[in-house]
Amino acid sequence: MQNPEKTQFGTKTVTPEEKTHLVHGVFDSVAAKYDIMNDLMSGGLHRLWKDRLIRMIRPKPNQKFLDVAGGTGDIAFRLRKRIGPKADITICDLTPAMLEVGRDRAIDKGWIESFNWISGNAEDLPFPDNHFDIYTIAFGLRNVTHIDKALAEAHRVLKPGGKFFCLEFSHVENPLLAKAYDAYSYAAIPTMGKIITQDSDSYQYLVESIRKFPTQRKLESRMKDAGFAHTHYTNMSAGIVAIHQGLKP
Repeated sequence: MQNPEKTQFGTKTVTPEEKTHLVHGVFDSVAAKYDIMNDLMSGGLHRLWKDRLIRMIRPKPNQKFLDVAGGTGDIAFRLRKRIGPKADITICDLTPAMLEVGRDRAIDKGWIESFNWISGNAEDLPFPDNHFDIYTIAFGLRNVTHIDKALAEAHRVLKPGGKFFCLEFSHVENPLLAKAYDAYSYAAIPTMGKIITQDSDSYQYLVESIRKFPTQRKLESRMKDAGFAHTHYTNMSAGIVAIHQGLKP
């Protein structure tokens, strides 16, 4: 069955249309304090994970980058810092509120000229075929209604020889550590959300969405089905997160 997660909004069963609308609502709600919550939830580790992603990409000034679900700019700004003022980076996000946060941050840095800000859906990207050298999506793929459509779109917009990178929460493989991680996630993260953003429900969904996301091996298999070659993944923090890579032949 393709896209088994299309009717899963956390532990609730919804229609695909409802899921897209509900996910949009989650990120519209948490946009203003999204980065603060990332620091609290991960103990700051999300910064190290994102830095590792950039090192694996090895960005070059002559490449065209697409960062999907990257509205607040965390990945795009790291690329800009590495490449310099000649960076060609497009940021595409479903939620305009997230893009507004990112644009404001770019203005504060004096970097607004380095980015194109586009509101769009990962399942139907508003870009031509064979257009980008690098596609990144960080902590966004698990929120997509039809993951296989998003993977196919990533493959479509990449040039031949282009590379796909996905940084995402994944599945801890050690049973004892997985149990402790689950206990922390379900008890602490919604509580933090309630205190910081007055919205525990959105963070309850985010915890549940991690558990519903495909395992590392299943996602790699689905990347191959979308046409990617030389696929592999790298676990970090014992599999709490993983970086998946693929090449468009």
